[in-house]
Amino acid sequence: MTQEFPDRREFFHRCRRLVIKVGSAVLTGPKGLDRVMVHRLSDQIAELRGRNGDVRVSVVSSGAVACGVRKIGLSERPRAIPQKQAAAAVGQSVLMEAWEAAFDKYDLMVAQVLLTGEDLAHRHRYLNARNTLETLMDWGILPVINENDTVAVEEIKFGDNDQLSAMIAGLIGADLVVCLTDTDGLYDCDPRTNPQARLIPVVRRVDSKLLACAAPEPGSVGTGGMLSKIAAARKCLSSGIPMVIAPGKERDILLRLFDGEPLGTVFLPRQRVYQGRKIWLANLPKPAGDLVLDGGAAMALRRSGRSLLPIGIREVRGAFGVGAAVRCLDEDGNVIGIGLSNYKSSEVEQIMGHHTEEIEDLIGYKHSDEVIHRNNFALMDEIMEESEGEPDA
Repeated sequence: MTQEFPDRREFFHRCRRLVIKVGSAVLTGPKGLDRVMVHRLSDQIAELRGRNGDVRVSVVSSGAVACGVRKIGLSERPRAIPQKQAAAAVGQSVLMEAWEAAFDKYDLMVAQVLLTGEDLAHRHRYLNARNTLETLMDWGILPVINENDTVAVEEIKFGDNDQLSAMIAGLIGADLVVCLTDTDGLYDCDPRTNPQARLIPVVRRVDSKLLACAAPEPGSVGTGGMLSKIAAARKCLSSGIPMVIAPGKERDILLRLFDGEPLGTVFLPRQRVYQGRKIWLANLPKPAGDLVLDGGAAMALRRSGRSLLPIGIREVRGAFGVGAAVRCLDEDGNVIGIGLSNYKSSEVEQIMGHHTEEIEDLIGYKHSDEVIHRNNFALMDEIMEESEGEPDA
């Protein structure tokens, strides 16, 4: 055990809700899907569940596009969205059949869950997804989750399954995310080009210096590089959820992690945790629009925790409806936070710069005094405070 993290075994044993993200580079090889690897991972997951029956595991599985590429016989991974969608449509059934066969020997049922960024950007669909996952876990069924590549387009993509795993962790209130990849963890520089690169065992905060350690280039069969994994870790930290980046092809990697071996890189959050609606706001894939605020409104949100009134709004960007999530910006373009708008964008344009008592005269009705209520607002300074600082090397 490392000096920075003396209680690894106890840390992992406290986990009751676990999200395991498995990258394409772990699940696929030169001949397509590596079914031996799928079975090895299922063996470990089944054993973890058997050690403590109240551990709930969700798997975020990449590999559908790679499976499709192999089955179709393409010479390389396609770049265009329609070609990726077609490959995913062919490969998703191959991927799910492999997971189902691997868990069948343990009498564990699996369920396919396909999501897009759009599903989690709308509050009611977010709640529907959470309810479905909770029901599956209540029934003892293991969710196998993937981005719905067959319908996703650039505007609604999570970007990769690293980001999806962070979103799922917030969605179900996970205790831990384990991201299995083809590297030993996060290094202080790219080990592919620098033999002197050192593994960083523990990270307590993410800052620009840490981001500079990450190689943005993905592997040949996946979409997310190390930079994507750090971005996912930042999302997890903002929700108070630890994340581990670990070598997925290492023998018995999950069991060894839970036995306390000092493997991979562990991202440790502080104690404060966003709950419920604020987790959703903090981790939204893409807000619907922006509100530019004057100095007084920006200060009131940042320092006083107040609601946003129309008089403090100077500009509306984008078209959005009632209940949409929008970013609040100061006059220099810095993000103050994200909140749910009580009015649609055309109405905000009419009432901005005015006092609350003028709202009904301007648009014919008044939903509320506030454009964004403080209970429906997540402050970006608090989100980033969870994830800025020095890595522990």
